[in-house]
Amino acid sequence: MTSTVYIETSVVSYLTATPTRDVAILAHQQITREWWATRSQFELFVSQAVFDEASAGDPAAAARRLGSLQGITVLEVTPAALAMAKGLVQSGVLPPKALVDSIHVATAAVHGIDYLLTWNCKHIANAAIRGRIERSCRALGLQPPLICTPEELVE
Repeated sequence: MTSTVYIETSVVSYLTATPTRDVAILAHQQITREWWATRSQFELFVSQAVFDEASAGDPAAAARRLGSLQGITVLEVTPAALAMAKGLVQSGVLPPKALVDSIHVATAAVHGIDYLLTWNCKHIANAAIRGRIERSCRALGLQPPLICTPEELVE
């Protein structure tokens, strides 16, 4: 059975960004490109929130990000996902400025996605936050997606 992966916006940003001189970011870009070459092993999903974020900013960069999303199934941000996302913020699991991040988490959880792939280590792939996200999902009767970076998701 093919594993399902929700691609969060930071992944397509690293994938399509111009290489940088910052060695840490450059490493993330390279790891993302290497993971992307193996993406056929997985069934990929995004949400409209990913498209909204990817379309912002510099038009040329946005076009590259949106181009990378072509052919990926778009999940509906359901009323249940919106309610869960708001709950993650209202309960303090995620800060108010991370509402879109909570939408990514909630959409993946509500749709039963196996993995949430992200480079957002401030609000999503954060060891101090992951457990609270997982407990919130389980409290709603949902199996949480395994939150990871491209470096961690190798099958």
